[in-house]
Amino acid sequence: MRKVKYTQQNFYDKLSTIIDEFPRLDDIHPFYGDLLHVLYNKDHYKLALGQINTARNLIGKIAKDYVKLLKYGDSLYRCKCLKVAALGRMCTVIKRIGPSLAYLEQVRQHMARLPSIDPNTRTVLICGYPNVGKSSFINKITRADVDVQPYAFTTKSLFVGHTDYKYLRYQVIDTPGILDRPFEDRNIIEMCSITALAHLRAAILFFLDISGSCGYSIAQQAALFHSIKSLFMNKPLIIVCNKTDLQPLDGLSEEDMKLVMEMKAEAMKTIVGQGGEATNEDSVLLTMSTLTEEGVIAVKNAACDRLLNQRVEIKMKSKKMNDCLNRFHVAVPKPRDQKERPSCIPAAVLEAKAKEAAEKEKRKTEKELEDENGGAGVYSMNLRKNYILANDEWKEDVLPEILDGHNVYDFIDPDILHRVEELEREEGMREAEVEDDDFEIDGTELTPEQQEALAEIRKKKSLLIQQHRIKKSNAENRPTVPRKFDKDKQFTSERMGRQLSSLGLDPTLAIKRMRSRSVSTRGRKRDRSPERSADGQDGMDIDGDTPSKKQRLSRSLSRSRSMSRPPHEVVPGEGLRDSAQKIKAIKLAKKSVKKRNKDARHDRTGDAVFCNLKAFVGILPQLPKVLLFRLVVFVGV
Repeated sequence: MRKVKYTQQNFYDKLSTIIDEFPRLDDIHPFYGDLLHVLYNKDHYKLALGQINTARNLIGKIAKDYVKLLKYGDSLYRCKCLKVAALGRMCTVIKRIGPSLAYLEQVRQHMARLPSIDPNTRTVLICGYPNVGKSSFINKITRADVDVQPYAFTTKSLFVGHTDYKYLRYQVIDTPGILDRPFEDRNIIEMCSITALAHLRAAILFFLDISGSCGYSIAQQAALFHSIKSLFMNKPLIIVCNKTDLQPLDGLSEEDMKLVMEMKAEAMKTIVGQGGEATNEDSVLLTMSTLTEEGVIAVKNAACDRLLNQRVEIKMKSKKMNDCLNRFHVAVPKPRDQKERPSCIPAAVLEAKAKEAAEKEKRKTEKELEDENGGAGVYSMNLRKNYILANDEWKEDVLPEILDGHNVYDFIDPDILHRVEELEREEGMREAEVEDDDFEIDGTELTPEQQEALAEIRKKKSLLIQQHRIKKSNAENRPTVPRKFDKDKQFTSERMGRQLSSLGLDPTLAIKRMRSRSVSTRGRKRDRSPERSADGQDGMDIDGDTPSKKQRLSRSLSRSRSMSRPPHEVVPGEGLRDSAQKIKAIKLAKKSVKKRNKDARHDRTGDAVFCNLKAFVGILPQLPKVLLFRLVVFVGV
């Protein structure tokens, strides 16, 4: 039962996710709804989602029925058979909707590659015959990278780019080419363009190739314009004559010019229909060349201006704007008299501004001068023209020959180079004398009193050096405790000796013991351990036969091992004053552990267990033999 419910829940979650994630045609913008119908067939799309919804309901019904049967199963085998049947019927339902799932997966992948188009933002839409320069134009004004090839239908889907105008972001859409043929004969590529023209509120740029290099004449392009002009209603329309580098507009024949003027007249109707003036004809028919980029920016600016003006007019006519205007109040001050009071700017400020403007206009950069005089490699920049000299004529002189009516060469010393070398040598010697700080006083220029003081200083200095070397060679300057705890060198053996002597104790043995345990033995010779004879007295070295190994081991004692002493003898460093105090401390220590040792010898815990078992002696015959044997072994009786 649990497996059937779990399987039904998994299928229900997965199918519900598919149904919810795919867009519903009734809830999205009409542009996207028609675009889905053109690309994927709206009926097929709805049918696939409906089959998935039906399969979800069927799986839920199957699980519900089989759960009821499983509740009243009379055997385990019967329940297993019902479980297998329920899972099999669910899998069969899923297999039947396999084609619909495959179709929806293809739709999902294709929708992921569609451009993100906002139907409500400021949009510029480019349309026209194939190969008239639509993709080249969008590449020029945006950062879109649309493929451009010299054959028709290079663009097979909608492409989106973005451009800025007057600090506003505009959406530019490149549509595939449209052919002049009946609506029923158009393919999916052309229907994408028709859908965008029908549903997007955008400024329309109808591209016209007046050179005929696209493979279609102006008459064919004019026929296409008149066939789809119903899609241009209530939208800013601009006719763009492209490829003027191959054929200028003035060089067209009379028939072609007449067709162009007819299209221009139709475009003027859109201006009148929007409430504009019919005199503004310059913004309806524009010429440009995407190859030379002549007129490209003018076309973009005209389209953005037309679209912005239309959006502002629509907002001004809406009720929402009327509600906002009712809240605004603009205060207009009334003139107190008929006297004019222009702005007052001081004359010095006006002169300074005029001077700056004149200098800014006259001064040219080095780059401009370089371009005017032949470019890089030909023009050489003059570095002397900005020199500040008493006379501007001196800027280009290498060296003046006549100065103040005198010949300059008459005042030049012929040995000037030799004198310069002498000056440099003298300067180097003075610098060396200044840097030489380590000098000795010879004493020749001192008085006798100063010489005696100098001798005393030198003698004192030599003594200090010798003392420092002596301290450095032995272990006296090494700390007995870590340096981080004894930064002031207060904890020394001499201090400990003075404190023990003040207490009336002999510090000799304590000092020796501390030094023997010291980690550092550098600078101190190792003492020989004394030998003891059989009677405890110090023995003497005996010349003669070499003693055996056993005798050597018995006679030699380690320096760090202490010799046997009576218990009451005070060892230096224990902190006890005399033998009486040590005997008293030993007695107190033995007394403190006496009771604990006695309890350990008697084993009080075993007696407690044994006493508690006496209460159960009466029930021992009633216990099983095995349990009784284990109890006797445990107690030890």
